[in-house]
Amino acid sequence: MSKLIKRKCALITGGSRGIGRAICIQLAKDSDYHILVNFNSNKTEAVNTLEAIDNEGGTAELLQFDVADAEQVKFTLTSWQKENEDAIIEVIVNNAGITKDGLFLWMKPDEWNDVINTSIHGFYNVTNHLLQDMLLNKYGRIINMVSVSGLKGVAGQTNYSAAKGGVIAATKSLAQEVAKRNITVNAVAPGFIKSDMTKDFDEAELKKMIPANRFGTPEEVADLVSFLASQKSSYITGEVISINGGIL
Repeated sequence: MSKLIKRKCALITGGSRGIGRAICIQLAKDSDYHILVNFNSNKTEAVNTLEAIDNEGGTAELLQFDVADAEQVKFTLTSWQKENEDAIIEVIVNNAGITKDGLFLWMKPDEWNDVINTSIHGFYNVTNHLLQDMLLNKYGRIINMVSVSGLKGVAGQTNYSAAKGGVIAATKSLAQEVAKRNITVNAVAPGFIKSDMTKDFDEAELKKMIPANRFGTPEEVADLVSFLASQKSSYITGEVISINGGIL
């Protein structure tokens, strides 16, 4: 009896806007993956991402859940898996993240907890739920979106730096656990990228500290993620790859 060939999917959390949207579109261009676009609240932007994928000839659907809410994640992904027994999620891009910047001295508990929960608990909730199927399938690509803040620290972002630093450490540890099953785990650390998260930044002033003398684009980040999601990157794991115009 021939082995059932399952429909291969890629899940991108926080895929409705910015870097997340660019990753969804690039994966649709570069692969045959059916794209699962996760979003939390902004359905209008999520639908725009779907339309952009369709325009590239790809296929996609929306999955709404808050990555920080373990029960939401479990319910939504379990329901999807039951309805799509002919499919398997081969690629996870843990992209969802939030910032609540401010000096640590005056940081409120919710400003700390919300940022930590979205990045670190979000990574756990999504990846832990899907990892067993990857191990059984003996193939997977897990890509965690981190930040230059998690590598060098940034004043006013102690919460965000802690969250992304934690995901970096988790990336390195998990990579060692699953490498024998042909599953790679890597992190991508963008610097200043043109997006909603940086729209209020003083680009003219900040680019003076960037050797490339400009902000990056979401599409440049997406190209790197697409490579790490492909079979071409099979011998790269446990790495944190910076994409920041030479800022470090």
